[in-house]
Amino acid sequence: MAYSLRLVEDRLAAGAAASPARAPRVLYAVSGALLGGEATEPVPAVGPADLAAHAGPAGAVLYRVELVRQPPPAAGGRVLLEHPIDLAGGAAWLMRCDRVDFEPGGIAPAHRHRGGGIRCLLRGRLEVTVAEGAPRTVRPGEAWFESGREPVLAVSAAEVETSFIRFSIQPAAIRGQSSILYVDPADAGRGRPRRYTVYVDEPIAL
Repeated sequence: MAYSLRLVEDRLAAGAAASPARAPRVLYAVSGALLGGEATEPVPAVGPADLAAHAGPAGAVLYRVELVRQPPPAAGGRVLLEHPIDLAGGAAWLMRCDRVDFEPGGIAPAHRHRGGGIRCLLRGRLEVTVAEGAPRTVRPGEAWFESGREPVLAVSAAEVETSFIRFSIQPAAIRGQSSILYVDPADAGRGRPRRYTVYVDEPIAL
């Protein structure tokens, strides 16, 4: 079965329900308030198990990431990126949503991940080099896909803090663990001027 990972921007009016979950999905609040289920306090993100998320009293702008089968169903909202993702047959998977915050001039040395996913820049500027390709400068609101197999080098802007949100499909066996694999293992022990905040790390059924 072929799958794609799709990033959609949804703009919800006050109190409006999030798009129905037609596939495993994560919602992240870019602005405004996101409330999960019967909760009365806003949350940064909700995972695949929350089917009743809605906007707060002032509305919300959300990033919705869905794992969809090919051919994919209609998306609704504004599709920012859709990319095929390779999911080996028989493996157990989870959906993860986390945020990466770089200090000015922070660097993520060449690395891979145990699974693929979509990233979207929230603030600042990031230069991303995938494998032997040319560096790409990413700006707020722009998204890109990483397969996890090709090495990636990321260098953040020297003059401002830089942050991106990351939506990925990871092996269920690493729930609660980092997915990163450094090309040079020595980089794992070096100073890393960046922070990780995990919002969703939930198993899914394909």
